[in-house]
Amino acid sequence: MIVILLGAPGAGKGTQSKMLAAKYGFKHLATGDIFRGEIAAKTPLGQKAQEYVKSGKLVPDNLVTEMVAGKLEFNGTQYLLDGFPRTLDQAQSLDKFLAPQKATINVVIYLNLPHAEAISRLSSRRVCSKCGEVYNITTRPPAAEGKCDACGGDVVQREDDSEATAKKRIMVFEDLTHPLVAYYKAEQVFHEVNAAQSPEKVSADLFAVIDQITAAR
Repeated sequence: MIVILLGAPGAGKGTQSKMLAAKYGFKHLATGDIFRGEIAAKTPLGQKAQEYVKSGKLVPDNLVTEMVAGKLEFNGTQYLLDGFPRTLDQAQSLDKFLAPQKATINVVIYLNLPHAEAISRLSSRRVCSKCGEVYNITTRPPAAEGKCDACGGDVVQREDDSEATAKKRIMVFEDLTHPLVAYYKAEQVFHEVNAAQSPEKVSADLFAVIDQITAAR
């Protein structure tokens, strides 16, 4: 089973992916984690990606697909893809990769979040510089201001979570995602969940979608 979770920055993909992985045993594949792992391990693909990252360029779609698809094993494992595919080209490349294995995408779930709410969430987000724990100064601040509850590290705002950068990130996401959403809607594997709800309600809605797909298989 392969599930794709789409959503704008700030929509809660990371939080909900953990919930889904815990409940259903999905192997959670996040593009960012894969990139960092390949680059750190200095694999051939990681070295190629590093060249683009260093020069400030986007990693080409075919290289992104190769890195993510390389983590898929067709041995009964259930996968949750988080942050991939990001573009129509990546989606089409993934389908081509899956075809020889007689594998398909079972469901694509889009966490729909209004722009204003996404920007508000991003600009309120803080991250521990030591362990990576994520906070929100509005809804989930650390117990001690500026210090991580988990490890005591400094809790900071990432540069790409500033309001100006957040607005740009949302615009880029929208440009890339409209064709992607249309593509998956045409494949009839598309579901939408309101991401502006409480995390618990979003989780419940996601569970309902997965249960429906599982029951129909």
